Amino acid sequence: MHQNEHFDSLKQRLHNKISFLDDKPEETLDSTIKSLWFTAFGTPISCEATDSIDLPELSDYQKDILNQLIEKRLNNTPLAHLTGRQRFMGIDFICDKRALIPRKETEILGWRALKLSIELAKLKQRINIIDVCCGGGNLGLSIAFHNLNAKVYSTDISNEAVDLTIENISYLKLHQRVCAGQGDLFSSVDHNQFHENTDIIVCNPPYISGAKVKNMNPEISENEPVLAFDGGMFGTKIIQRLIVDAPIFLQKKGWLIFEVGVGQGEFIIQLCQKSKRYDSVEYLKDHSGNIRVILVRNKQFNMLVTR
Repeated sequence: MHQNEHFDSLKQRLHNKISFLDDKPEETLDSTIKSLWFTAFGTPISCEATDSIDLPELSDYQKDILNQLIEKRLNNTPLAHLTGRQRFMGIDFICDKRALIPRKETEILGWRALKLSIELAKLKQRINIIDVCCGGGNLGLSIAFHNLNAKVYSTDISNEAVDLTIENISYLKLHQRVCAGQGDLFSSVDHNQFHENTDIIVCNPPYISGAKVKNMNPEISENEPVLAFDGGMFGTKIIQRLIVDAPIFLQKKGWLIFEVGVGQGEFIIQLCQKSKRYDSVEYLKDHSGNIRVILVRNKQFNMLVTR
């Protein structure tokens, strides 16, 4: 059977059998089959990377592998875990169970942080960035990939996530400008080299309340680390620590940019304003009008900040 005929037969067989999560809009029936097809062929790529590439001819053995992958997908294994790839800000990343699967919604944060880093790079030769709660490293690495003047330090409380970040650093050949270390929030960078020396801190923190984590879709709860989601009783535990601690590391007029959950925006903005640590508070909304990203600029006088 020609590959196009085989592809069409798979579409017919799988129609209405695979469910897709709202926070992964890039996953469709076509893109799912195509990315699994390339994985079975031996050249794994993200579903978004399949758009303009012709399908290769599969051997009978590779068709068997494809069928096995499809069965796993039907049993709620995430597509990105089957292919080992997820695209973020135009870049394919290595992806597995060690960290959160990068979501399209986080690109709102990523593109704004990149734009800011490019603006700052016009004023100085090198931009120092810390990526806190880095997961697989997609935020910091994307900025470094697109901005040659960016120097990034990525950190996460999970040793497994940091190991995955290090693999992605190697995969993208960014050893010269990105490094990673394990620590709780800022603990791995809590020394003079980083104090008052960072231009931008980016963070996609856990922001889902502990009670809601238990009720998440099985595709998420059974495959992605709870640490990446659980933000405490109200979902804001890590964010509150972030707001308080970030100025210790930011240069005067440096920026903290982080993601928040749906419905948290107004409350978090008030926290930032009441902290009196920042002299500018901005926000970005998603396509549904929800505040999803908050940007705050460090006050000019860091010496007034206490923990």
